[in-house]
Amino acid sequence: MQLEHLVVVMPAYNEAEGLPEFLSEISEHLAPLAPRLDLVVVDDRSTDATRQVLHDLAADLPGLVPVDADVNRGHGPTAIAAYRSGLGLEPDLILHVDGDGQFHGADLVRTVRAAVSTGADVVHGVRRGRQDPWFRRALTAGVGLVVAAAAGRRVPDVNTPLRVYRPEAIAELLDAIPDDALVPHVHFSIAEARRGYQVRYVEVASLPRRGSSATGTMWGVERSPKLPPKRLRRFAVASAAELWRVSLRPGARR
Repeated sequence: MQLEHLVVVMPAYNEAEGLPEFLSEISEHLAPLAPRLDLVVVDDRSTDATRQVLHDLAADLPGLVPVDADVNRGHGPTAIAAYRSGLGLEPDLILHVDGDGQFHGADLVRTVRAAVSTGADVVHGVRRGRQDPWFRRALTAGVGLVVAAAAGRRVPDVNTPLRVYRPEAIAELLDAIPDDALVPHVHFSIAEARRGYQVRYVEVASLPRRGSSATGTMWGVERSPKLPPKRLRRFAVASAAELWRVSLRPGARR
């Protein structure tokens, strides 16, 4: 396929320190791939200077489209909102990546090129060398086993946030889940297998998050804990219930 218009979509929450470097790196690496590149960043009502940083960057970074969420909704709903905003720009391909900057710009290029060269419905960036706490890696592995049983095949790195979609494919997937889904990418991985989507996997490096905090603010802690924080435990329980209700129970939408 000939790539004319590429859109990067990104949820962000309290990423003021790392976003300028990451967005500049994305633009530098991806701009040569398509005549038009747009960067849609949805700020989930950050409590730091993320909103101001994005609007300041938009004055100098071509194609940057800051979107201010009305209320704080969490990562999953913000990612869905970012996808929908990106679809509204009518691109040839949509690349999703989180705002914490845990990928090399060169690896984003490799996933886009894989999508272009193969014509796949979706390309997953499979993270290698993850430095997340043991319990997050264990949780991902456990979810992977559940998804493999439900989808009938193993899906490497089932919840990876680095994905490149054909617009038609992601539009179908978005219509199959609620807009407030906590773990949209896990639902997508199940649906991609069940629907017979053409999926390609590209190994990518997993970097420490950019900015001064090693853990960010997602789980309500400032440094890497040895045991799962209470907020993460509550999230895991709510996500399991959602997965059963939306994608796993008999008769669930596919």
